[in-house]
Amino acid sequence: MNANDILCVGAEPIAMVDYIAVEAADDELLSEIGKGLVAGARRANITVPGGEISQIPQIIQSHRPRRGFDLVGTCIGIVDKDRLVTGEKIEPGDVILGLASSGIHSNGFTLARKALFEEAHYALDEDISGLGGSLGDELLEPTRIYVPEVLRMLKEALEIKALVHITSDGFLNLARVTHRIGFVIEFLPEPPPIFSLIQEHKHVPDSEMFLVYNMGVGFCVIASPESVERVLEIAKEADYEAWRLGHCVEDSEKRVWLKPKGLVGKDGKFFPA
Repeated sequence: MNANDILCVGAEPIAMVDYIAVEAADDELLSEIGKGLVAGARRANITVPGGEISQIPQIIQSHRPRRGFDLVGTCIGIVDKDRLVTGEKIEPGDVILGLASSGIHSNGFTLARKALFEEAHYALDEDISGLGGSLGDELLEPTRIYVPEVLRMLKEALEIKALVHITSDGFLNLARVTHRIGFVIEFLPEPPPIFSLIQEHKHVPDSEMFLVYNMGVGFCVIASPESVERVLEIAKEADYEAWRLGHCVEDSEKRVWLKPKGLVGKDGKFFPA
């Protein structure tokens, strides 16, 4: 998530340091966290030059003895000041492109636990139709890291007007750009099955699902119409789906319309349009 966030101003991530607070220095737990950090660093092409581990059993606790932990990361990137991407150059008619997520990424686990374990009483090792494996494996699917592909778009000097990481707050992240502009989403891809599973068992309305989760779109690129096809080609070459979601419009209120769902987003919430 840190590396994806760095991308949003047009910067290239170069390094990350971690802080791991644990209930106990459990060898297996720390080994698995380390493997994840290495895999993520390789994908983002960054180094992890340092970090810190703290044992604080009075503060960090888990339902499983010795397995409580809190993981924090700080990422650093570099970008020339004259190449910062802030969204200030967006114009009405610019295109909103979505890059596929790998699942729920790193947001909404409280809601997922309530829906899938407290309401549906699933087990972590249970194979569920449509997921292609166990529920535990699906929930632990790593957050997709978009660094190589987005940096390629930037280095090809495409007309990239804004870059947006779709995390908590969903498509409302679009409104974080500097320019006062509105966003009209006319197409939404079919979300991965994990989202409908959560929504079904907790009876969550679309307005909340699209606020908590990425709903299958993990990153957005706002580009000029002339750059759209090349952005889609780069995503395809990376072997994941990308879609033309909608376009930008003049709007001083910076609203986000999800037309297929009949919703409009403003002031941190989605409402019936």
